[in-house]
This record gives sequence, structure tokens and C-alpha cells, in this order.
Amino acid sequence: MSTSAAHARMRTGSLVDEWWSRLISSPQRARLWFWGGPVGVTIFALLLRTIGLGNPHSLVFDETFYVKDAWTLFNLGYESTWPENTDPVFNTGGADTFNTVASFVVHPPFGKWLIALGMAPSAGIDPLGWRIAVALAGTLSVFLLILIARRLTGSTLMGCIAGFLLAIDGQAIVLSRVTILDGLLTTAVLTAAYFVLRDRAWIRAHDHATFWRPWLLAAGVTFGLACGIKWSGVYILAFFGIWVVVMDIVDRRSAGLPWFPRPSIARSIGAFILLVPTAAIVYLTTWTGWIVTSGGYDRDWYTAHADLRWTGALAWVPEWFQALWDYHRQAYEFHVGLTASHPYQTSPLTWLLAVRPTSMFFESSKLGESGCGFTECASAITPIPNPVIWYAAVIALGWLIYRMIRRPDWRYGFVLVGVAAGYLPWLMYLNRTVFQFYSIVFEPFLILALVFALAHVWGSRGDPRPRRESGVRFVAVFCLLSLIVSLFFIPIWTGMQVPFWFWQAHMWMPSWI
Repeated sequence: MSTSAAHARMRTGSLVDEWWSRLISSPQRARLWFWGGPVGVTIFALLLRTIGLGNPHSLVFDETFYVKDAWTLFNLGYESTWPENTDPVFNTGGADTFNTVASFVVHPPFGKWLIALGMAPSAGIDPLGWRIAVALAGTLSVFLLILIARRLTGSTLMGCIAGFLLAIDGQAIVLSRVTILDGLLTTAVLTAAYFVLRDRAWIRAHDHATFWRPWLLAAGVTFGLACGIKWSGVYILAFFGIWVVVMDIVDRRSAGLPWFPRPSIARSIGAFILLVPTAAIVYLTTWTGWIVTSGGYDRDWYTAHADLRWTGALAWVPEWFQALWDYHRQAYEFHVGLTASHPYQTSPLTWLLAVRPTSMFFESSKLGESGCGFTECASAITPIPNPVIWYAAVIALGWLIYRMIRRPDWRYGFVLVGVAAGYLPWLMYLNRTVFQFYSIVFEPFLILALVFALAHVWGSRGDPRPRRESGVRFVAVFCLLSLIVSLFFIPIWTGMQVPFWFWQAHMWMPSWI
């Protein structure tokens, strides 16, 4: 190789860098990419989550609980019971067959209020209506992940890659198309996490000299809404609350400011007030329907349990609050004692391996039945994570932990806190009936770990051209392979009718069946 050729090979950057620089060479083009890229990925995610959303035209999996609870909540202000075996009637338009007798439900109402808003225009009888809230929330999750990833990496491209990977992942798609609460919870958690990131930038920009933190207050509001969807939001609030306090101390030390004892204690108290009491007040407001009506479950507790009324220093507490407290006690006992066997229950210890995704819908048919054009057909909805994305993200999580130990970085810590908040609390309930799809709450943070790894492989403009170009090729091939695998699995994620052998071809592990 000639000397000039050798020097050319050692030039930094890559052809992609040169092409990209020309593409966004003007401020106008740079601004267009800054928002056009995220919006384009979000629109792509919206299409994946809404096309054919009305299929199947029936309640699937736990929609039988959440959809009907949402509709009675909308009509009565509280969740009520339904006649026995009412799903076939509901599926054919019988949304007005509910009773007025209260039902004992163990999840807070806010997520069901969101579901009900989508049902209202169609009077509750359209599958598109009862699924649109989760579809829009799942789409918003993609956009939020783009914003979070861009803020962490400083790159709109890496942000778009993060959003793209979540947009095409099977578990994220299914939980944006089946009306259960976990997708809604994920959106609330990502919103709160984004606000926490914005708060850190705010407080650093103000030289740590202010106790007014609007982004932290917004995070407190959103954490309260998360808890109003599922109680597991409390754990996520606790983890990120601790992260905020720790980062405050780290930042003050880095800035050469006093951090102990009084400044640290005062700032921690301020952060606590903005997060925890705010979240508690917002959570309580999500129960407004139950509070202002008289028919909700246990609403008359104060009358029926005169011997249990609070006395002494607590005698002033309103009766509705005492009733609500007892309701929460009962719901908590249900949650911690839930050990009923289910064919698709999984131990949290196996979630990172994705060995038992939950079958949410399965229907087989013979030739000529339900439009089947093959000897045997199958329609399924199974939230199998995209294997390429999921297992690569789990490996990247290990890599990120290693990097955090070797060279601590607050950005890595943020991602690890997100994974830990959504995952570790479940290890306290190994005997409880739980499911693989609960992992959707921390999956976006797994993808953030993967994006950090991909950014490392991608390299920087200062790298030698061969290194840079090989990194770019690897990331491009990875994204293309992920897309191809998603295209292969989409029928199994969306309930399409396919030949039975085609469905079997997707069951890569016996435990997936």
C-alpha cells in the first residue's frame, strides 16, 4: 500500500460523517432533523400500534377486567360488577349490562379513567375505542424515550435509534395494543424520568442556589399519576427520589459548594417535599370518583365498622379517608398474598431471559373456518420481545454495569436506576403470581443501556476511518436485523391469522408455547 493510501486510510471520521455533515449543513436543516427525526420515528411507532387495532373484535386476556372496570367507572364513578359470562354480550355491543353493585378491584383508578376516555365516543362498544388509550400511551413512550436518550447521549441520532428499537419491539407493541395497565404505567414512568433529567439540568444551570425546582415538581405530579395506575409506581418513585438526592450531593461537591450537613439536609427536604407529598396528593385525587360517590366498594365502611373508627388524635380524619385506608389495606393483602396458579406465570428471576412470555390471545381454525385458507390456521397475540433487541439489551446492561464500576458516570447511573426501580422490587415477591410482561416498565431503560453500547461501537469523529466505518456498519446491520426480525414476528404480536406451521415457526423455545 502506498504512503498516500495509508494516510487516507488513517484519516479520521467516515464517509457517513462527511455525508451527514453535508445533509445538515445549514441551521435550518439541523433544526429540521432535531425535531423531524424524533417525530418521524414516533409516527412510525403510531402506525405499528394503531393499524388493525380493532382486531380481535373481542376482549382478550385481562381486557375483561380493565375495559369493563373503566366503563363502569366512567358511568358510575366507581367500578361495579357485571353479570356472569358477560364477555360475549359485551363483545357484541352490550356495554350497558353492568350492575350497580360495587366490585372489589385492587388497582387504582387513574389508568382506567384514561381507558374510559377512549371508550366514551363509541359508548364503550368499539374495540378501537377501548384500546386507543394504550396505543397512544405506547406511542408517547417512544417519543419520550427519544428525548431521554438524546439528553443522555447528546445525539439526536442515538435518540432516534432508541425510539426505533422500542417502536419495533414485540412486548412494547403488544402492550400498546392490548388494554391492560402496564403500558400506561410505562408511559407515566418515562414521563417522570424525563422530568427528573430536566430537573438536574435546571438545578445545575441555577448554580444550585434555588429551592424552586419546577421540573422536580412535575416529576412528583407524574409519579403520583404512575402510582394511580399501579402501586408499583411507588418503588420507582423511591428509587428516583434517592437518585435525585445523591445527584444533588455529587453536583454540589463537584461545584466546590458545601454539601454537609445543612445544605444537604435542606436540599434533600426540599426535594422530598416536591416529590413525595406532591405524588401523594395527586394519587389521592385519582380516587375522586370513588370519594364523591356513595356506591364504591367499601365506601360505607365507616358506617358498617363503627367499632373500627379511628379515635383519639386521629378522630378528626374524614370518614371517606378512613374507608379508603381500609380499602387499601384489603387491596395490599390481596397483592402480597396472590399465589393462584396460572399457566403463564413466571419468576422474576427469569424475566431477563424472556423464557415465558404471556399468551394473551390464541385462536385456531380449520380450512374454511373464520376465513382460514389453509389446512389449519392460528391467530395469536403473544408479547414476545424482539429476541435481537432484548438479548442484546440484557448483554448491554451487563456491559453498562461494568463501565459504571470502572468509570462512574451519572448517565449510566440514571439508566441503572431505571432498570433497578422496575425490576428489583419484584424479587421480594418470588412466590407471588407475576408475569413476564411486567418487565415492560424497565424495558425502555434496557434499551437505553443498549443505545449506550451502540454509541460506543459507533465511535466518534476523532476515530480512525476504518474503526469509525466498521462501527457505523455494525450499528446499521444491527438495526436492520432487528427490523427484519420484527417484521417476521408482527403477525404473532397483532393477532393476524396465519398458517398453523407459521405460528409454530415463531415458537423458538418450547416454553414460548
